[in-house]
Amino acid sequence: MSMHARPLAVWLATATDAQLAALFEARGVREDVAWSDFFDVAEALLEPASIERMLPRLPLAQATALHRSARGEDAAEHTDALVALALLQPDGTPAPTVADAVAAREVPAGSEPADAEPATESAAARAAERAFTSVAAIADLLMLSAETPLVLLTDGRLNAGEKRRIVEMGMPAEHLDDLVTIAVDTGLATVDDRRLRMTPAGDAWLRRSASDRWTALAESFRDVLPTGLRTPAGGWLPAPHWGPQYPWDSSWNDRCAALRTRARLLGLIADDGAEPEWAVPLRSGRPADASGVARMLPTEVDRIFLQNDLSAIAPGPLQPPLDVRLRSIAVRESAAQASSYRFSAESVAHALTGGETAQSILDFLGEISLTGIPQPLEYLVMQSAQRHGLVRVFAEPATGRTKVTSADATLLDAMAVDQSLRPLALSRDADGLSSRVGRDSVYWTLTDARYPAMIVGPEGEPQVIDRHPVPPAQAPRPADYTPLIQRLRDRQGPDDDAAWLDRELDAAVRAKSVLLVEINMPDGTIRELQLEASGLGGGRLRGRDRAADVERTLPVRSIRSARVIDPSTGSGIGSQNSPRR
Repeated sequence: MSMHARPLAVWLATATDAQLAALFEARGVREDVAWSDFFDVAEALLEPASIERMLPRLPLAQATALHRSARGEDAAEHTDALVALALLQPDGTPAPTVADAVAAREVPAGSEPADAEPATESAAARAAERAFTSVAAIADLLMLSAETPLVLLTDGRLNAGEKRRIVEMGMPAEHLDDLVTIAVDTGLATVDDRRLRMTPAGDAWLRRSASDRWTALAESFRDVLPTGLRTPAGGWLPAPHWGPQYPWDSSWNDRCAALRTRARLLGLIADDGAEPEWAVPLRSGRPADASGVARMLPTEVDRIFLQNDLSAIAPGPLQPPLDVRLRSIAVRESAAQASSYRFSAESVAHALTGGETAQSILDFLGEISLTGIPQPLEYLVMQSAQRHGLVRVFAEPATGRTKVTSADATLLDAMAVDQSLRPLALSRDADGLSSRVGRDSVYWTLTDARYPAMIVGPEGEPQVIDRHPVPPAQAPRPADYTPLIQRLRDRQGPDDDAAWLDRELDAAVRAKSVLLVEINMPDGTIRELQLEASGLGGGRLRGRDRAADVERTLPVRSIRSARVIDPSTGSGIGSQNSPRR
């Protein structure tokens, strides 16, 4: 047991519960760690492995201060913060294990990085265009993930099959993984069982204007930046300052490069590293102002041209809420300043499955069309609506089986022999078909096979279900160290000196060390013995007295102090304990 753990143990015992919880959180302590008392805590936090895990998390200012303190200098204004992290002792000096770990590292020296230069008009325009493209791409990813969750690799990147599918749909392959990370970091998407799903927040975000979408992304990007990049005002350091901020983190260069890439994707950094005007409020800790971005983007439109060939043309970027709803009814064929969409029986059936009706579709299209509703499109919608719901799926209360009924006996006959439906094990009865498979699974299987199915409730009312429901949003649960702290408090004795001496004696016995022991004699004098510690129990220390070559048993309460003797010098090492009370 190191004597250097004692000052930390004493500090821990006097710290508040909030200070202890913050320390444990910063050092990555498990809630169920098996510590018995504050001496255990101090020893664990001063272990080289624990220190090596903590040092890479220090931002530049704290790393520099700790490096100075290891050289015997003052850590200045960072002393309190480093003491709170148990990297400095209460007197502002590092314990030997900390000093040794820091001595093996260097803090890069160099000139202060220059502040970001204001972006030129042309560079800012390119940054705004990139921001607009990224916002649209994230919206596309969210809509895809709402339709079918996107499969991810174990490291959070999209797998090759998903990327290929996305590229085939017309989206650029570059930076897809960064866009996914932005969506997850901002809470628009969530990862569940290595699948990317849109969250309710993402669904609400899709219906906001392009400027509001960008504002939400930019402010969320700022909120999740590492502590070392943030400023006391709530903003971030200029981008040229990001590189050196975590000098002892071997992964920081890659992480920093990824953050710069995401900042460029959001238009917060220009291609040449300059700073667009709309990044300044965010960097300063103020709310985002999207007016500068919007000024450089094409004006959004709220009208489309419907054509006889079942296509639609938007003469500019369609307002996001309109685009989202239109894409639930039609398939977008091209995405540019003038987007095109195409209606089909499948796309209209998909809208009807999602809760639209023929009348709601026609009303919506009538409101946004500059050319009215062409007759072929109206016929397609009405015909699809007539077919939709021809097959009704519901759960039979009495048996719990799934029932499939239809007024069209031919459809029932077709489903009964359809090989693609074999997993449902449909059996014919007097009312239609039945299956032991759950209602929702039967419904989606029929829908995938392009049967005009509809789920109905107990009273025959149509019901709309989500095929890929998002798990309930759960805020990350902060670590609860209350039980651990309470256990440490309960085992905290009134006499720290006595507790510390007991631990030193126990450690000496386990290590078979030679101790220099000071004894309070009954006559009030103090006697010093060299004792080869061999046992401790029942309040007594046993060992061989080297000078007299006899076995002695000493009451622990009579021991004034005990120090381990250095075998190489014969002198005592360790801590001097106060007399027992």
